[in-house]
Amino acid sequence: MASTLCCRASLLVSSNARRRRFQLVASFSTLSSSSSSYLKTGCVQSLPFVRLLRSKFSTRAPAKTVPPVKMEASSNTVPSIVVYVTVPNRDAGRKLADSIVKEKLAACVNIVPGVESVYEWEGKVNTDPEELLIIKTRQSLLPALTEHVKANHEYDVPEVIALPIGGGSAEYLEWLKNSTRE
Repeated sequence: MASTLCCRASLLVSSNARRRRFQLVASFSTLSSSSSSYLKTGCVQSLPFVRLLRSKFSTRAPAKTVPPVKMEASSNTVPSIVVYVTVPNRDAGRKLADSIVKEKLAACVNIVPGVESVYEWEGKVNTDPEELLIIKTRQSLLPALTEHVKANHEYDVPEVIALPIGGGSAEYLEWLKNSTRE
């Protein structure tokens, strides 16, 4: 019965927590006859400790969450954005990322390898390997950042797409403000 319960309970547990199911076997095997509703329904959800399992291992957000910092200008933060720029290879990405951070046009640039882009160019559908730059910066720096990318990118029409940051870690957003030019 414990192995049956363990297998069924693993459906309730996120994949990251499945390795913990062996710790739960002891709990399942010590169940008393008070869990006879399981025997009647054959459903692990009728067991008395399922609420505990869900609260401990659920992938859903907990009921009490800390509200994120809203992106309104304050003394500690400024309206911020994430900008996507694709580059043809690692060297081009690293060179562009370095120049963006050195010019204080962004606080941080992530270089994500292994992106495959499918796009239409000059009437032909192309598929090319690329790398993605994820750039975190102030909203007010978007025009300067866009011009910098255009001037230092090898594509005729480089991708520059900005998304607003609606909130986040107050400390990170303050660091972003302090790491970029005004």
